[in-house]
Amino acid sequence: MKREVEIKRLQALRQVDVLVIGGGIAGAGVALEAARAGASVALVEARDFASGTSSRSSKLVHGGLRYLAQGRIGLTRESVREREALLRDAPGLVVPLRFLLPVRVGDKTGRRLLGVGLALYDALAGLRTRCWYGVAALLERAPILGLQGLLGGWSYQDAQTDDARLVLRLLAEARGLGAVTINHLAVKALTRGAAGVDGALLEDAINGDRFTLQAACVINATGVWADQLRAGLGHAPKLRPLRGSHLLFEAWRLPVAQALAFFHPDDGRPVFALPWEGATLVGTTDLDHADDLAQEPAISGAEFDYLLRALRQQFPSLGLGRADVLSTWAGVRPVLAEQGSQPGSSVVSKQGDPSKATREHLIVEEDGLITVTGGKLTTFRSSAIAALRLAAVRVPALRNLRRHAAVLAPAGALPAQLPGEWRQRWLARYGGEAQALLDCALAHPDELQHIDRSDYCWAELRFACRAEAVVHLDDLLLRRTRLGLLLRGGGAELLPKLEAIVCEELGWSAAQWADEVMHYLDRVARCYALPAETQP
Repeated sequence: MKREVEIKRLQALRQVDVLVIGGGIAGAGVALEAARAGASVALVEARDFASGTSSRSSKLVHGGLRYLAQGRIGLTRESVREREALLRDAPGLVVPLRFLLPVRVGDKTGRRLLGVGLALYDALAGLRTRCWYGVAALLERAPILGLQGLLGGWSYQDAQTDDARLVLRLLAEARGLGAVTINHLAVKALTRGAAGVDGALLEDAINGDRFTLQAACVINATGVWADQLRAGLGHAPKLRPLRGSHLLFEAWRLPVAQALAFFHPDDGRPVFALPWEGATLVGTTDLDHADDLAQEPAISGAEFDYLLRALRQQFPSLGLGRADVLSTWAGVRPVLAEQGSQPGSSVVSKQGDPSKATREHLIVEEDGLITVTGGKLTTFRSSAIAALRLAAVRVPALRNLRRHAAVLAPAGALPAQLPGEWRQRWLARYGGEAQALLDCALAHPDELQHIDRSDYCWAELRFACRAEAVVHLDDLLLRRTRLGLLLRGGGAELLPKLEAIVCEELGWSAAQWADEVMHYLDRVARCYALPAETQP
């Protein structure tokens, strides 16, 4: 997908049935379902696709065992069913993930209570995945666990994904059905007609060009920023931004063959360590995020120490320290405020435990603007369909929504001449665009090589520059691929070799490359590296 071509298409259209604002998982899901129903669709994203919460999640596609414990059975039922649909329809992109839940003496939630919860969790999905392991059997599966007070542990199954690639796959399928999707194209103002919101004034972040697009229906899918669009119509905020932060370790330093979930020694909150992309991901925190949403979030020193303390308590033999952390990231969740604002107020109440705040989605129509936000990564499709059913009053084509259609279309096949390790991975992550990636790789056979210890090859970087609307270096290294997270220093050692590929494909000059490198490394240092040490 060439961004310039998409912009020209959008300018030529002048009007669409559905304008989706926001290029994260919520917006991508809305765009795909609307295009699948036969509506004309445009999606615009002010920054990069998945650059907000949708590339900064815990990578879990799960029902939310914690939400079940809070009595939110409806949300859990919806989530486990969507999880199973994604496992069925996106194999290799959404993959099963088995969890181990160690039980220790003194845990506030013991074996029996956890077992009851897991039985209900399985029942809601129509499966049986749970089983109990005694101490010896548990240690066979997780020998790094500390022995102190260990009674055994439960095992159950959930799933995980690469959140950014899931968004990109949804957007690619939406484009295949005729949707126009453009990143770095911001909404400067909503336009209004007799029936309320009827379009938007758009501004290209690259050259400053502005143009207006009319739409029968405008959907606000901007996640944690949704209240900002709503405020422009005079509506009080409904969201409580919560920050979740993560650490990433090399797999040899924190070796887990399956996910481990355990309770933090300070406050009893659940923490997990799970295998992801050949590394080990640890998370997450749950704190009110008071910083300016215009600024990219980053882990705080206190959060970093909090997660590291949990790891040291659970895996004392490993001696984990700051130097073992490859990278960090923080995402801000669009969680519904339990108590709304006072009329005219610009802030929402932040009372109550953040971990107990509801993860239900918000879908509301106000002055013709439909907002869909909140919810979870797992439930993006059900949220999208609910929002589009509300929009069907304005867009007759949306009466054709197919709730039980496959989440993603079958990916097809690639020639057997491509090694199986690439073939299955590319089909899962690129879907219908996998053949174009293969063509790119065959034209540059020397680039079909693993990058460092990752599962990426150089051809994927070239293809992303050529066909995936890369505008900045961080688009390429933090979202089209995750090399900026998986390699120390944001993958700075790749840059000398990468320069030739990027400049050839994107037409960058040496000066532009140098400027992009400077901005990228600054972003890595501010938002993806280790925070400054806190005072003891």
